[in-house]
Amino acid sequence: MLYYLFEYFDKTLNIPGTGVFQYITFRSALAIILSLLISTVFGKRIITFLANQQVGETVRELGLKGQAQKAGTPTMGGLIIILATLIPVLLLTKLNNIYIILLIVTTLWMGTIGFVDDYIKIFKKDKEGLKGIFKVFGQVGLGLIVGSVLYLHPGVVLRKETPKTIALNQTENVISQAAIEEKSTATTIPFLKNNEFDYAELLSWMGDGYENWAWIVFIPIVIFIITAVSNGANLTDGIDGLAAGTSAISVLALGIFTFVSGNIIFSSYLNIMYIPNSGEMTVFIAAFVGSLIGFLWYNSYPASVFMGDTGSLTIGGIIAVLAISVRKELLIPLLCGIFLVENFSVVLQVSYFKFTKKRFGEGRRIFLMSPLHHHYQKKGYHESKIVTRFWIVGILLAILSIVTLKLR
Repeated sequence: MLYYLFEYFDKTLNIPGTGVFQYITFRSALAIILSLLISTVFGKRIITFLANQQVGETVRELGLKGQAQKAGTPTMGGLIIILATLIPVLLLTKLNNIYIILLIVTTLWMGTIGFVDDYIKIFKKDKEGLKGIFKVFGQVGLGLIVGSVLYLHPGVVLRKETPKTIALNQTENVISQAAIEEKSTATTIPFLKNNEFDYAELLSWMGDGYENWAWIVFIPIVIFIITAVSNGANLTDGIDGLAAGTSAISVLALGIFTFVSGNIIFSSYLNIMYIPNSGEMTVFIAAFVGSLIGFLWYNSYPASVFMGDTGSLTIGGIIAVLAISVRKELLIPLLCGIFLVENFSVVLQVSYFKFTKKRFGEGRRIFLMSPLHHHYQKKGYHESKIVTRFWIVGILLAILSIVTLKLR
């Protein structure tokens, strides 16, 4: 909203200085500051409100040290993340940008699913919350919307080959527009020199015109990624500060990818896809990172509030949509390695338990407990140490992901 107001001041009234709102970097800086202020200053009020409503966490007895003391801690803290993200986004972004629209829809959609789940757990006293099948339906529904929009919307285009020549004159840099923007389901394969792959090629066996059927592959892939990442974030939210901290690291790395992919000069220099209009997502990412860091003010050990499914499902959904939009979804196993390992530890534990029970008559376990962070708690590590080390691993994975821009 402020973007359009200052655009009016600049282009119609010619007020000096108001043109600064045209710059993504300036609006991103404002977004992260505003989201930090909202999440830290107003976060305390939200936590107090949740406590007054007796929105307290019910802690299962898992035999973990310090777990019992967390009973009654306010949950649904994901509301802080959602509000601290959306308010700066509504004020500072171009609201007609299709990528921003998709991210707003994702935030509200996944936030609603998580809120319903938390509401059932707390107020209906049902520890299982929203049944898994309904969560999956919600995730699949969002994936269907996102995949369809990215495939069909005329504003979602890219340039696989960015122009190499930049002509200079006295007033500005003029970039050749010889490269053509086109609809495509191409994505980026990390670590390879010729690192572009079009999902449509999976249907090349169909003969001429196979490109017209690319949605058969593309949309299910989008659905799978959104479902997997949102569930991965949900499983990672188990100890104070773990999900919020590791997510902030991953999102910050995605912010770098988004900025360079949406800037024709940087994408040309790095020889990567140029995705027109995607740079606007940088403002959303800045607000999202600010909200996550601000949330950590209250969620770090010992936590004053838990994000609940309201936050964790939203975080996973946003990360997935960001990665898909900027054509870096194949980097998710590396960039979100913490989510992957947490998810995989549960799958391994359950599968091995069922296999050994069928084979030997009794179930056996690989880990002392899953997800993986609980395994280390069982081994006697303090949760602050576990969280810090997971953050360090997350930083290393983020750096390695960023290096893929030139490491091929």
